[in-house]
Amino acid sequence: MDAIAKSRKNIKKSIKALRCASVTITIHLPVPQPQHLFKFQVSLRVLELIKMTSSQTTPVLCLKKGLVVLDTSSNATGARRNGRRVLVVGGGVNGLTTAWILLDAGYDVTIVAEQWAPATPRIVSQIAGALWEYPPAVCGQHTDTGSLALSKGWSLTSYRIFDQLSKSLPAIKMRTANFFFGKPIEDLPDQLSKMREIEASCVQDFVRDPNLIAKHAVNQNAGVVDAYSHLAPVIDTDAYMVWLHDLVEAKGAELITRRIDGDLLDSEAKLLETYGAVAIVNATGLNSFEAAGDKSCYPLRGGLIRLVNDGKRFPKVTEALAVTHDNGLSSEHEDIVFIVPRNDNILILGGIAQPHKWELNLKMESPEIQRMRERCNKFVPGLENAEFDPVAPVVQGLRPTRVGNVRVERELRPNRMHGGSSSIVHSYGQGGSGFSFSIGCAIDVLHLIDQVVLERRVGNFDVEMYRSNL
Repeated sequence: MDAIAKSRKNIKKSIKALRCASVTITIHLPVPQPQHLFKFQVSLRVLELIKMTSSQTTPVLCLKKGLVVLDTSSNATGARRNGRRVLVVGGGVNGLTTAWILLDAGYDVTIVAEQWAPATPRIVSQIAGALWEYPPAVCGQHTDTGSLALSKGWSLTSYRIFDQLSKSLPAIKMRTANFFFGKPIEDLPDQLSKMREIEASCVQDFVRDPNLIAKHAVNQNAGVVDAYSHLAPVIDTDAYMVWLHDLVEAKGAELITRRIDGDLLDSEAKLLETYGAVAIVNATGLNSFEAAGDKSCYPLRGGLIRLVNDGKRFPKVTEALAVTHDNGLSSEHEDIVFIVPRNDNILILGGIAQPHKWELNLKMESPEIQRMRERCNKFVPGLENAEFDPVAPVVQGLRPTRVGNVRVERELRPNRMHGGSSSIVHSYGQGGSGFSFSIGCAIDVLHLIDQVVLERRVGNFDVEMYRSNL
């Protein structure tokens, strides 16, 4: 067992012993930079892990004036437990973020998943490109106008929280993201509208300047003529998913490794009884084909090449560079360029967006991987000299996509047992925007769970008892 694993084990023992206490524990953890100090605060079953800052505050997600904010005041605590438990099915970024929001809102949470990060092979959330993008994302596939409108709000909510988290969490960095186009943006109506919305939003440091092409030494033969940039959260998915897992566990979530087969509606009553829950959140991603009985779910296969980004074989890349599928160069999805620093040491190259491809059989020699590499090498000369990541040179995954795009809503089919409304809330179909939408979607799930609980309270209200007390 390594030093970090031992530390995590000791922390869990502390949690059990101090669940009802109100204390602050400071623990040194072995991390790549030994000078880093982490703070663990236990207060009424709330335990937060943050990189120590000068204010030494503990951030909690909460709602203020209709917006989700990261409360970093000295007395920040989660809401009091309301005694109601929610079962979250799914352990990816969507499921864990939803659990975080529910915990901070006062719910007890049980999370059931077949796998957790870190996993071998990596789960989809670890493979994600995880560059925050205002929708539609680089890989496209967003066709429903109603869903797109909601997605814009979800992404901006997540942006604000990631920006605040980046100040204390090394797994998130605010980096400049550059987007390039094969025509003047005015000649691309959808991109023009998107650019104007970004410029008018909370997104920071927006700049529209064709000179960005020369600044980043983009190949003159790449065919791009226009560009803009802005600050965007870039997430080191391996580190963030471990942090998120530990965070919800530290806040009191019960994590159970188990596979739940079949349509959740068929087993709803049994699951509610087994886990003592009042509601169920379906965050199973692509498995919602089965878990939600939704035959419109399909995979959008993606793959990434991982390079050593140490500045030795090519100039170190510190900003994200992207060409979307709707870029004015061609109508093919295989013209995507996605060059993003994963962290300080790894650069990822993408992208591939292959609908209805279920097989995870991509290799470095695969034609689509070779074409992807050639596009990136052509776009930024020098990348052809790169050293591949010796641990994982190529990673691949299936983005959980849906014909109607993202689904965040209550189960519409009646409960199998009593014919009334179901206690299931769905959150799936985020496609290639799982991280970008994660916090925004989780907030909407919270509102829907509150609705379920309110309905149950009204349904259980004893009118005759109330009248007898008049």
